[in-house]
Parts: sequence; structure tokens; C-alpha cells
Amino acid sequence: MTAPDNELTISRFINARPARVWTAWSHPEHLARWWIPAPIECQVIKLDLRPGGGFETRMREGQGPFKPHVEGCFLDVVPERRLVWTTTLAEGWRPVEPWLALTAIITFVPEEQGTRYAARVMHKSAADSRKHAELGFEEGWGTTISQLAAFVEQGN
Repeated sequence: MTAPDNELTISRFINARPARVWTAWSHPEHLARWWIPAPIECQVIKLDLRPGGGFETRMREGQGPFKPHVEGCFLDVVPERRLVWTTTLAEGWRPVEPWLALTAIITFVPEEQGTRYAARVMHKSAADSRKHAELGFEEGWGTTISQLAAFVEQGN
């Protein structure tokens, strides 16, 4: 089955159990280490893992100031199984108008001795999905998943 025109997906095997991958997602100091492709630095402002909880990160290239990266709201949180967040809402279900509206469903599925980590990213239109793809979705999200895998596989 192929994804609709307004969706992008990516999936990778990570050689670590879902609990370990979840820990890398659920602690701000861990998330900051892999969430944005290196060498860009990540700062986690909010990581309130509950429906309605805020999700906000900033990024910095070189020695410049931190700039907005993601501001969103968690819609669904099932520890070690699934995270659903959107950029169309901020903390407390407050509507916002992001530069790129999306809803991401991140799943952590046990597979052999590791985790099948998958992201399904839904956009409001096929044009927005194409824009995200052209901005480097596959490379960017793929790089962060590789960084996540390296982080958890090294025992961090």
C-alpha cells in the first residue's frame, strides 16, 4: 500500500529495545543529542509527553543564536509504543499557524531484538508534502534516525 499524496513515511530498524529508544525520545537531554542532523545543535525547550503537552525545540548552527525549529503539541502518547504530535497546535491545544503544518505519528514496534522505528508524517495538502520532501525529508529525518540509532546502540 502506498501513502497518500499528502504523506511522507520513513522506517528503520534500530538495534535496541523499544524501552531504550523511548528513553532517548522521552528525556530532553537525550533528545537534544540526536533530534536535529549534526552538526546543528539542538536545544529542547519543552517535552511534555502527555496529550496537550508542549513540544518545542530550537536549533543553532555554529556560534549563532538558537532559532525556532519545532513548536507543537502532543496528541497521543503511549510509552514505548507511539507518539503523535502536530505543529498545528501548541501546548494546551492552542491553535498556531506554523511555517509547515504537519502531524507526525512515530511508532516503536518490537522486532527481533530491536525496534522498528517508523514515522508517518501527514501534511494538509499534497503540495505541502512535496515541499517537505524537496526540503530534504528523507535525508533529514533519515539522518536523525541514524543519530538516534547510534545514540541508543552505544548504550547512552
